[in-house]
Amino acid sequence: MSRRRRAREVVLQILYQRDLNSEPAFDVEDDFLRGRLQNDDALFDFAKGLIRGVVGNREKIDEHLQAAAENWKISRMAVTDRAVLRMGAYEILISDTPAAVAINEAIDLAKRYGTKNSAQFVNGILDRLKKSAENADAGQDSDSMAETENS
Repeated sequence: MSRRRRAREVVLQILYQRDLNSEPAFDVEDDFLRGRLQNDDALFDFAKGLIRGVVGNREKIDEHLQAAAENWKISRMAVTDRAVLRMGAYEILISDTPAAVAINEAIDLAKRYGTKNSAQFVNGILDRLKKSAENADAGQDSDSMAETENS
C-alpha cells in the first residue's frame, strides 16, 4: 500500500467518526493520526491537510456532490460512502491531486470499507463531478479568452 493511500485510509476513519459525532476531539484525532501513520511528519501533514480541506469546504463539496449524485440525497448515503466521496471531491475540486488519482484512490477505499456496490457508486458520482468540473474550467477558460480578445 502506498504511503498516501495509507494516509487517506486513516483520514477516512476520522471523517467517518466526525460524521457520526458532531464534536470532534482534536487532540485524540492528532494522536490517532500520528500513531496510525507511525509519526511520519510528511504523511501527518498530508492527512491533516485532507481533513482540514474536507471539513473547511464541506458545504461547497456537498453542493457539488449533490448535483452529481442523481436521485440521491447526501444525507441518505451510507456514512462510509459519504466520507469517501467528500474526500475524493475535495481532491478533485480543490487540491492539486490529479482527478484520475483521486477517483482511483476513492474507489479503492470504497472497495475496502464500503458495501459490494460502493465502488461503482463512488466511481459514478466522482466521474460526473470530474466532468462537471472540467466543463466549468473550460467555460472559465473561454470566458477569460473572450475578455482578452475584447481588451
